[in-house]
Amino acid sequence: MTHRRLPFLPIAAVLLAAAGCSSTDAAPSVTVPAPPAEEKALCLALHEALPDSVAGESRRDPEPRSVLTAGWGDAAIVLRCGVPRPAGLESEQADGVEVNGVDWYSEELEDGARFTTTYRRTYVEVTLSDRFTDMGPLTDLAGPVARTVPPRFTRNP
Repeated sequence: MTHRRLPFLPIAAVLLAAAGCSSTDAAPSVTVPAPPAEEKALCLALHEALPDSVAGESRRDPEPRSVLTAGWGDAAIVLRCGVPRPAGLESEQADGVEVNGVDWYSEELEDGARFTTTYRRTYVEVTLSDRFTDMGPLTDLAGPVARTVPPRFTRNP
């Protein structure tokens, strides 16, 4: 995992406070994205490539079930594929990080962090609960994203 400057983003360290997590019997619920058909096909390929566990958390998909969403733990890690471009990407103050060849735009949340891919043919969003103090879960997800969601363009070395 390497940190590097994205052309439009100053890099800042993402530090999250560790906190406990409560569990419930009901699966968490999320809003299912509504991408165009071409992007939905990429999301289907990603869904089929996702791991059974991420950062030690077992797969537990949110409700409603969809090939556009996935989850691990009790909403500790939630992935949504085909989300709209984050508005914050336009800001010169936007933060980003590169993990195993995948660029992510990062946002701190009150109860965790959200990372959204950049430079890919569809946006993939990963929300981490505040119990994660690093971006470790992204290392488990970067490979499937890189294999199934092609870049929008080829970067110059």
